[in-house]
Amino acid sequence: MDRAQKEKVVEELGQIFESSGVVVVAHYEGLTVAEMQDLRGRARDAGASVRVAKNRLAKIALEGRPCESIKTYLEGMTVLTYSEDPVAAAKVVEDFAKDNSKLQILGGAMGTDPLDRAGVEAVSKMPSRDELIAQIASCIGAPASNIAGAIGAPASNIASILSTIEEKAEAA
Repeated sequence: MDRAQKEKVVEELGQIFESSGVVVVAHYEGLTVAEMQDLRGRARDAGASVRVAKNRLAKIALEGRPCESIKTYLEGMTVLTYSEDPVAAAKVVEDFAKDNSKLQILGGAMGTDPLDRAGVEAVSKMPSRDELIAQIASCIGAPASNIAGAIGAPASNIASILSTIEEKAEAA
């Protein structure tokens, strides 16, 4: 890799570190190509990305970035999983690590906050952006459906009372 290519990689990594809501670092030693493709596919489906880069170039790209704290994890065969959604990348890596013990999660960063192994696990258990939006929408919609139910209930009660009275009158 010549100097121009290295500079391009450093620039790309810098943009990734700048724009990501979360970055997770893991060792991937022993993963097969098929397993790595599975990880990439899961990440893509969840709105996250996976990147393998030279540790030295990643450390250069981290200079002055919010997630600079992950430098300590960049030793050995490391893979970066990142996403704009602060939860997506952590969920993907945790789920994959449950299925494949060869992936060893080291830690990561959420913005300027460093995450250790337990921190990544805690983040992965949080609801994603889409789940939060769905929860908020259901909270907003619940009072409206309750009001509609309360407004419609007296009319249905009156209708059932009238039908009962009518049935009694016919029977008599």
